[in-house]
Amino acid sequence: MNRSKLVAVITGAISIILAIAYLFIVQLLDFRGEMLPAPQSQLAPPPVVVAYILPKS
Repeated sequence: MNRSKLVAVITGAISIILAIAYLFIVQLLDFRGEMLPAPQSQLAPPPVVVAYILPKS
């Protein structure tokens, strides 16, 4: 087996391992249950920006 075929096989194996790991992580996160939004009482109030333009005299 020449060098380019060996690199292709190794790269393909790494790609398959990463794909399986990704699927495992997604399944693990999905198994945790429904994602609930953060409680509104825990959130900081939005900042207020006040802009005032002085009239030309």
